[in-house]
Amino acid sequence: MKNLLILITVALMASCASNGNPEDERNLTSRFTSTWNIYEKFEHNDDGSITYNALPWGGLVGSFTKKNLPVDLSNYESITFEFAEPTKVPTQIVVADKLRTWGKAGITSLKCDFDGQDVNNVDEIVLQASDTCTITVNKVFLTPNEATWESSVIWSGMCEFGNWSGGLVVDADRFNIAEEGDKIEFVFTTDTSDPDRIYWLMKTIYSGTDQTLEGNDKQLNDWGCAAVGKEATAYRIGLTARDVINLRETGLFVNGFYCNVTQVNLLRKTYTSAETYESAY
Repeated sequence: MKNLLILITVALMASCASNGNPEDERNLTSRFTSTWNIYEKFEHNDDGSITYNALPWGGLVGSFTKKNLPVDLSNYESITFEFAEPTKVPTQIVVADKLRTWGKAGITSLKCDFDGQDVNNVDEIVLQASDTCTITVNKVFLTPNEATWESSVIWSGMCEFGNWSGGLVVDADRFNIAEEGDKIEFVFTTDTSDPDRIYWLMKTIYSGTDQTLEGNDKQLNDWGCAAVGKEATAYRIGLTARDVINLRETGLFVNGFYCNVTQVNLLRKTYTSAETYESAY
């Protein structure tokens, strides 16, 4: 009888191992196996973390191909890097050169949201540092989609930012139905008419003030701006309780560097039951 119980236990353990754990499938730390700058160094530690000795605008690179083809990440809502210690310099996540999420110095995690973007063909994801430093990455993981978003248009038209020469205002009364956890979505194209232009920026403030929104505070550079990718078509900001209070009082002002905004939407989350996902790997 004892031997039978041992055999059953071993069989169950083997079954669990073969089925896999979704949490393990979404842990992508081991995929980061190269750098953009050949003079950078990295090491995979015994505890699963990565010690990355970064150079300015090099990059710790994760390969996201399957059978040498880009993978579809549209079933996921974001990728997150968790750090062992607060970052010493600003960092950013680059997703297939479509999304760029900036993180200021002193943060312990950085998340890049996929929502509103085309992530059907992703070949690599890169962590970059703005200066020489050592970063210990504890974990890199995907978060699956758990909700859909209902969209309401709160501004439409055409606003060409140019070199900070344009901007738009969304009136305060457009935020009367906004709640904490909702998102503001900016639909836009980047102006790529100048081949030497290498970055595009958006700045969102409470109208009539110099205060940036709290919801994307970690993603802002030293000038309070969020960087967007060359091929980006949407940028979303999750609203905090403070954001909602201030936006209902003052409204929103948006400008930036060579982005052309055509629509601003308020997104409200609708959860779906028994949500499932299919691993891209």
